Amino acid sequence: MRTHTRIGAIFLLNALAGLSAVQNPPGKVVLNGRTLFTIQQGLGPFTAQERANHASARLASAAGDLTATVNQISAVNQETSTDILMGDRILATVTDADAKAAGTTRTALAGSYLAIIREAISDARSEYSLRSLLKGAAFVFLDTALLILVLALLRKAASAALARLGQWQIAPIRIQNLELASPTQIRRVASRVVGISRWALILLALYIYLPVVLSLFPWTRSYAPVLFEYVARPLESAGAATAAYIPSLLVVVLCAAGARILIRISQFLFRELATGTISLPGFYPEWASPTHKIIRFLILAFTAVVIFPYLPGSGSPAFRGISLFLGLLFSLGSTSAVANIVAGVILTYSRALDIGDHVKIGDTVGDVVEKTLLATRIRTVKNEVITVPNSMVMSSHIINFSSSQQTAPLILHTSVTIGYDAPWRTVHRLLLEAAGRTSRIAQDPAPFVLQTSLNDFYVTYQINAYTREASKMAHTYGELHQNIQDCFNAAGVEIMSPHYASLRDGNRIAIPTENLPKDYRAPGFHLELGPDPAGPTPQR
Repeated sequence: MRTHTRIGAIFLLNALAGLSAVQNPPGKVVLNGRTLFTIQQGLGPFTAQERANHASARLASAAGDLTATVNQISAVNQETSTDILMGDRILATVTDADAKAAGTTRTALAGSYLAIIREAISDARSEYSLRSLLKGAAFVFLDTALLILVLALLRKAASAALARLGQWQIAPIRIQNLELASPTQIRRVASRVVGISRWALILLALYIYLPVVLSLFPWTRSYAPVLFEYVARPLESAGAATAAYIPSLLVVVLCAAGARILIRISQFLFRELATGTISLPGFYPEWASPTHKIIRFLILAFTAVVIFPYLPGSGSPAFRGISLFLGLLFSLGSTSAVANIVAGVILTYSRALDIGDHVKIGDTVGDVVEKTLLATRIRTVKNEVITVPNSMVMSSHIINFSSSQQTAPLILHTSVTIGYDAPWRTVHRLLLEAAGRTSRIAQDPAPFVLQTSLNDFYVTYQINAYTREASKMAHTYGELHQNIQDCFNAAGVEIMSPHYASLRDGNRIAIPTENLPKDYRAPGFHLELGPDPAGPTPQR
């Protein structure tokens, strides 16, 4: 039982000693910015740092007191400590605990402190001498003259650079026909760079000048390290962070290089597929460009996912919060966009339409001028550009007038209604003649006529003609209708569409006047009484 108690007490004392070492860090005794020695242990209610601060203050006071000499500094042993005195003034105290922490005897440690203190006070007093102050003033003069010379050289160099810049013949920066920066803008930016560089060098010169001047005098020497630390400490932290980030940076660089190589290979492969140099069964050349874009996006997305954990600050709560917020916004606002993208991919690989095709989507008829993952743009015959979201394109029926041109020409058709009194062979001949007069109508295959219905008052005839210029079908229809009217009017055959109702005995024929004979006169209306069904009237 006693053994366990003793072991527990030992562990408790060690824990308390460790806790005390953490809570009472050692203190440095400093004189004029120079560290003389370190106090490891506290004394009574004073911590090691408080003891070091008091000793530093007493040494600074002793160094400034020129009435006492360095030889008057001595070490006096007490029962449990050794005091280092200057006359009757205590400068520092060495205890047995200090000696034990230093791994030596109290007498040896006190002798070491005594020699250090004498040398430090002697050096400090020499810095306050007239010779030292005059020497410092001379160095200040030299440093100031050097600073003025540096500032003058910087000003002269900046003026020379601006003058040289004004004489240079600077070409504008262009991408094809787009001018990104004019010569005037380039000169303005370069002038600002010269000015900013000059002021940066001026600030650097002042930053070096001030600590050097402050370090020349004992009263201001303690401020010099502070000014250096204002810049040195951030630079040191940045350098340490950069050095620690180098392995992660190598991973990022390798991933980026690998992604670039894969994109180059993909670009070469799909370029050859587009030109037909390489062919794959079931893969059409027009799929090459969109497939390359999709694969490039997937490569970049995969690379971003791999690189993300290696980016600086990727694990910080702020970065995660921003990522979550952006992801939420994208999820809420991209529903229709995702639907359009999916529809755009389906349209691409279904080959429903392509740029330049003449199509009809819903009520919109025109040529496809642009096809993206989000929308399809159509230019109508009225030169209107209509943007149709791909999701609407997928939900509507698509009529592609141009797709059949690759295998067979497109058939244009229009109908006319002619009365039963006109011979059908004559109507066929006139419709074929009108088709033959129409430009952009192919004669091989030859046009043909269909009689689509026999109505109550007229017959419906349909002329069918081939064309290889689907994009100009509106103009072709217009010219065909004109030729049909001319041919029928010249032949004296009436077109009964729209419906034309009349009593035909004595009426003027329904064709234009210029197509009538010169001696044509409309006959008068003729009435004729028929026999009485009841028989003749009896005579009286």
